[in-house]
This record gives sequence, structure tokens and C-alpha cells, in this order.
Amino acid sequence: MISPASLSPAQAAARLEEFTVIDVRAPGEYAAGHVPGALNVPLDRLPEAVPALKSASARGSLLVVCASGVRSTRACEILADADIDAATLTGGTSAWEGDGHDLDRPEGAGATWPMERQVRLAAGSLVVVGLLAGRRIPAARWLSAAIGAGLVYSAASNTCGMAAALSKLPYNSAPRSGADLGATLEALQR
Repeated sequence: MISPASLSPAQAAARLEEFTVIDVRAPGEYAAGHVPGALNVPLDRLPEAVPALKSASARGSLLVVCASGVRSTRACEILADADIDAATLTGGTSAWEGDGHDLDRPEGAGATWPMERQVRLAAGSLVVVGLLAGRRIPAARWLSAAIGAGLVYSAASNTCGMAAALSKLPYNSAPRSGADLGATLEALQR
């Protein structure tokens, strides 16, 4: 498979008006700060958004964004399989903000940790729990082994089941005032 086009934050900022920007992070992450004008289509909901994204891409270029570039690269691959061209923002919103560009933050939105940080905390905690519990119950060490195997699989497949599970938690949901996916898909088809 051909890698998607990548734009640096400076390149994307210079051409931002040309793009329909799609943020594929969890709604809570998106609400904590996103590239100006970005619409939220979480990665796990991307397949249902393909028709709307195809419509949007017929009118102009798509720029896909996440926290670091991993999920947006995966999203671009999914879109490419549906014959939709999209570019990814190198380094994601972290690089965008680090380059000195502002993020839109809805008023009253709480700060949600980036998903990769949440995964590191959950995985690391489960490994430590497995090892500590293994001192009394040796079979508990299998928890640590299972988490390690899951991380290896995650790296090899460029997917993350733990991130998918964590994205369902309430603090990763959009604030009640945020737009829902239906409204986003409707906006993409206009």
C-alpha cells in the first residue's frame, strides 16, 4: 500500500483554507483542543462516514488529523481503500501546537489526556498489577504477559484494541454541547 501524503504543520497551516480537516480522535480528545475548523469523525466510526467523506473529497482536499499521526495515517489507509485521497498532518495536533499554531478549544471543555497517554497508563498499570499480584498468585503474571502480547500485536497491526475500549469511557465522550457524528456527516455532504 502507498503511504498517504504527509504535511508538516507549517505546510498545513499555509493551506488550511484548502482542506476539509477531519480529526479522528475520540470526542473527548477533540473537545480538549483541535485544529481550527476540524470536524470530528472518530477512527472507530470512520467506515460509516465514508460516503460523506467521499462527497467532501469531491469538493476539495481532505486533511486527516489525530494526536500524533498514527491514527490519521490509519484513517488515510482506510480512506484510500475506499478511493478517497487524503493527507495526514505529520505529528498530529501535538506537532501543530508545538509549532506555535493555535488549537480551537470549546469553552468549558475539560482537558482529556491524549489516547496514547491513556493507553500507556492503562497498559503499564495492568502490567504492574499482574506482576505484584503474581507474588502471591503466580498465575496472575499471565495478565502482564497478555498485556505485553497485546502491545506487540498493536504495534505489528497498527491497531489498538485498548485505545478502542478506552475511547468508550465517559471522559472520552464529547461534551453535551458538542456536535454529534450525524451532524458532522450532514455538514460533510453539503
